[in-house]
Amino acid sequence: MANAWMCFCFLIFFYISSARNFTKVNAEMKTWCVAKPSSDQATLLDNINYACSHVDCRVLSNGCPCSSPGNLINHASVAMNLYYQANGRNYWNCNFKNSGLIVITNPSYGNCYYEYT
Repeated sequence: MANAWMCFCFLIFFYISSARNFTKVNAEMKTWCVAKPSSDQATLLDNINYACSHVDCRVLSNGCPCSSPGNLINHASVAMNLYYQANGRNYWNCNFKNSGLIVITNPSYGNCYYEYT
């Protein structure tokens, strides 16, 4: 019983210290939030709606640089990154019910520049 308790305590400690280190790494390097390619369409749409209810997503409007290509994964990635950047660039602000992915390579394309603040 003591070994099980010790193992459980170690796992809790490891989880807490890993989360802190991950947040610290984000603070020291440029990171962006994008949608996981495996995300389903309904989740992507939910992410767009949630993020854009909290940040300005006009960059996704027709005729704006990030409106093309007009698919959900690109739009969700831009919206999710806007939310992530505006709210402190930490793991929890890119989770989006486990459909977000933090990347260290700038995902900007063409004239669509992913914000980094």
